[in-house]
Amino acid sequence: MDASDAGAQKGAARRARLRQYQEQLLERMQAARTSSGARAHQLGVEIGGVRYLLDLVEAGEIVPLPPLAAVPLTQPWYLGLANVRGSLLGVVDLARYLEPDGAPNALPGAGARLVTFAPSLGFPCALLVGRVVGLRHAADMAPADGGLRDAEGQEWTPLSLAALAREERFLQVAR
Repeated sequence: MDASDAGAQKGAARRARLRQYQEQLLERMQAARTSSGARAHQLGVEIGGVRYLLDLVEAGEIVPLPPLAAVPLTQPWYLGLANVRGSLLGVVDLARYLEPDGAPNALPGAGARLVTFAPSLGFPCALLVGRVVGLRHAADMAPADGGLRDAEGQEWTPLSLAALAREERFLQVAR
């Protein structure tokens, strides 16, 4: 076997592990959404080095970062359009959106993903996240300054995608 075959096999194995992880996470997210009487689950993500909790009812899919089509004359935090399973979604860099002066444009790392808004929100959008941490239980966390603190001492900020989709500034992507 030559080096190119070995590299291709490594890449295929890595993609298979990633696909399996995403399927398991999706199954757990769906189980958390449909379980009655269970504790509320949130999806933990890191965006711009800050940990956020997204309500599973408001979050859609987690997908690898696809190629983005730039849209001219838009805000710096609006990264463009992505084709996700045949649907065009606007992609927002929340870290840049939340910075008053605009965070510097950082290249997405290897763990970067898109978290789409749930179809029930009727808002074809996705957030660029630096890393998906996994399911979290806000009920197990203690209140902290402006957010929550988990048992390991990490701070988490609840983020409502529904509220974000109603923000006037968020809706104005044109410059």
